Amino acid sequence: MIFRILSRTLQSHRKRFPVVGVIGPRQVGKTTLVKNLLSLPVRQTLYLDLELPSDQALLRDPELFFREHMDKTIILDEIQWQPGLFPVMRSVIDISRGNGRFVITGSASPALLKQGAETLAGRIVFHELHPFSMTELHELDYRKVWLRGGFPAAYQAKTHKAAFEWLDSFVDSYVQRDLPALGFGSERMPLSRLIQMIAGSHGSVVNHSTYAKSLGVSVPLVIKYVDLLEDTLLLRKLPAYHPQLKKRIVRSPKLYLRDSGLLHSVWRVGTMTELLAHFLAGYSWEGFVIQQVAAALDPRHQLFFYRTQDGAEVDLIITKGDRPWVALEIKLTNAPTLTKGNHLAFADVRARHNFIVTPSSRDYPLPGAVRVVSIHSLMLRLADLGLLR
Repeated sequence: MIFRILSRTLQSHRKRFPVVGVIGPRQVGKTTLVKNLLSLPVRQTLYLDLELPSDQALLRDPELFFREHMDKTIILDEIQWQPGLFPVMRSVIDISRGNGRFVITGSASPALLKQGAETLAGRIVFHELHPFSMTELHELDYRKVWLRGGFPAAYQAKTHKAAFEWLDSFVDSYVQRDLPALGFGSERMPLSRLIQMIAGSHGSVVNHSTYAKSLGVSVPLVIKYVDLLEDTLLLRKLPAYHPQLKKRIVRSPKLYLRDSGLLHSVWRVGTMTELLAHFLAGYSWEGFVIQQVAAALDPRHQLFFYRTQDGAEVDLIITKGDRPWVALEIKLTNAPTLTKGNHLAFADVRARHNFIVTPSSRDYPLPGAVRVVSIHSLMLRLADLGLLR
């Protein structure tokens, strides 16, 4: 059994909020997490899978059903199929206020967070479940999770071949089933090609106009679908950091496919040899490190990148409050060197701690208060700095 970082937080919030929500892409392990979380219940539990017609039938009169089971914690799995339950949940909670009444999961839709937060304001707390991370896996060798990504079915597959067969199927199912179910897909948008283009520019500053021109669609339509990919937690928009400097700073976000396995599936890369030979391997490594940090980071902190039009650049900034606390330059080499632009960026940002992140080098200092660390060492240092969950 792999212990999920989110488990402690969910157990705590279940005792403090009437509703706890877990969102994340399909097949990321939400159902397994909540079932394990409630295996030693504070109160009796009742599980409903809202994709099953038999469980949907139990909720023909949801108010009556919820009232009959007010002594239980009710798990509503994949609640995006019945968003009309939110107002009923609110009414039942307000009749008899108590914590731990509902646990909901959802494959995030554009309206899920908004509707749930508005209808259940003050009664619900949402959390995102990421794919497996190195921290959760206690994995010292980064290679398997980098290549396959962190979706449980892919990471735990017996072979690389089986892992990528699953990932290929996941991408196809997302385009053909999940998006239409969320109300998208009627427009003339070649979504598979858009995902391929984003994968081909992984780690680059977004350029909606380039995508639109190549796809033969409008810029607003591209923006809509890029936002959708972010809303369904498959795409990360990394915002630019804007210190109070009189410099021409790049302000558009960078785009990353969050899960490295999905990225490699789109690239048609299936082995470490093929990955390391890929011309964008360095960008894959950059996105992988960012995902490892994001999955373990305390949600009170934020992530940014920094780039000026004069060439100063650092890949990742972690802020604490409104201050830059950690600056990371990410290199796919165990013998890294810094460019002039990297030195300028570190000087501009003025973070408390500056690191160069490598796959597996030893830790050692460089001039200018910069330290070289491996990905494993980085996570330990971020934990020591109090930045992780």
